[in-house]
Amino acid sequence: MNNISTYIGEHKERFLNELLDLLKIPSISADSAYKKDVLHTADVVKTRLEEAGCDHVEICETAGYPIVYGEKIIDKNLPTVLVYGHYDVQPPDPLNLWNSPPFEPVIKKTELHPEGAIFARGACDDKGQMYMHVKAMEFMTKTNQLPCNVKFMIEGEEEVGSSNLAIFVKNNQEKLKNDVILISDTGMIAKDVPSITTGLRGLSYVEVEVTGPNRDLHSGLYGGAVANPINVLTKMIASLHDENNHITIPGFYDKVEELSKEERAEMAKAPFSLEAYKKSLDIDAVYGEAGYTTNERNSIRPTLDVNGIWGGYTGEGAKTVIASQAFAKISMRLVPHQDWEEITQLFKKHFESIAPEGVKVEVKPHHGGQGYVTPIDSIGYQAASKAYFDTFGKTPIPQRSGGSIPIVSLFEQELKSKTILMGFGLDSDAIHSPNEHFGLFNYYRGIETIPLFYKYFTELSK
Repeated sequence: MNNISTYIGEHKERFLNELLDLLKIPSISADSAYKKDVLHTADVVKTRLEEAGCDHVEICETAGYPIVYGEKIIDKNLPTVLVYGHYDVQPPDPLNLWNSPPFEPVIKKTELHPEGAIFARGACDDKGQMYMHVKAMEFMTKTNQLPCNVKFMIEGEEEVGSSNLAIFVKNNQEKLKNDVILISDTGMIAKDVPSITTGLRGLSYVEVEVTGPNRDLHSGLYGGAVANPINVLTKMIASLHDENNHITIPGFYDKVEELSKEERAEMAKAPFSLEAYKKSLDIDAVYGEAGYTTNERNSIRPTLDVNGIWGGYTGEGAKTVIASQAFAKISMRLVPHQDWEEITQLFKKHFESIAPEGVKVEVKPHHGGQGYVTPIDSIGYQAASKAYFDTFGKTPIPQRSGGSIPIVSLFEQELKSKTILMGFGLDSDAIHSPNEHFGLFNYYRGIETIPLFYKYFTELSK
């Protein structure tokens, strides 16, 4: 691509300021108090797509938050790339752990990012990465170098399960027809080691409720005589793993794909320092399923984690009470072939079966999605690999991710096309956590690399 680095150099400040403006809007889809902000963000994304050269952009209403759709069709005989991203963000809690306000983006230099990183909620997940595609599109249209057709589908409900996106995709198959789907909502192994995510874990997310007596009780008068829902819940949760950190739900591992020694050896080639990993998290030991390395535990193995637990009195001082109820939110990350709905039912059946007498247990399924694997011999993967090589000077390493993007398997099912996951974030970017950030190097390098994907995909499609 001619002069992409020159173009970025000339518009660097504007590219940055536009992203900072986007990050100032608290588009928290999980909290209805921010509804206006989420809708405002959709409008801003629409405007930016129009400015980037899309010929047709629209806000597509759903039962929840809208989807921003845009397209530029230059020749029906050329390949079509569908870009997916999301404009909603996670809640910023706990606020007291942020070093600067989550929706007042600041640029700070760090050891890893001496050129600076943007600290704000959504900086990496996914506003910063989504916006790289908008700016890459601008470069290609403004310099007359767009080699193929492009469609954009940017949603506002990714952080709450994308339930309305599934309906939209099913009802708009012709509109969304494409030859490959391109997403940047994942990461790279390291700043100087590009990688392409070839697998995603699935997800099953549930909430559990344990109810004991019909009201909160005095722990002196009733303690030891009735079941304490908090005690019961913690025991039940503890029993979900054995001494090898193996999940104890019957049938849970029945469909888990065991990777070959060769595949595991290929994965092990990725540069990884266990000491640096522990140091970055300020822990003195790692933890997980016996028989697997850290990188295998968080990518090719299924997991079960408590994401939140509450009940009883948590205010200042003491209140001697046995709570009537206790609650927890639990997520299970699944590997390809594990069906999330089946796993949800296995969890529900097992969790209800281990409840002792004296309490009632309810399991409420929230949302989920299937795992996904993309083949490395596809032209989409090859085009991405060539693009990364041009900008990084290194062939990217194929990598299985521990994260979940449930809609990727849905896209394949409904649109019959493969997804290429070209992420530019880093593990250290603290997505979903306080002090989320995205390196300026990564942001600009993404804008530089994406147009090369279009170029190579078009060439290889011939």
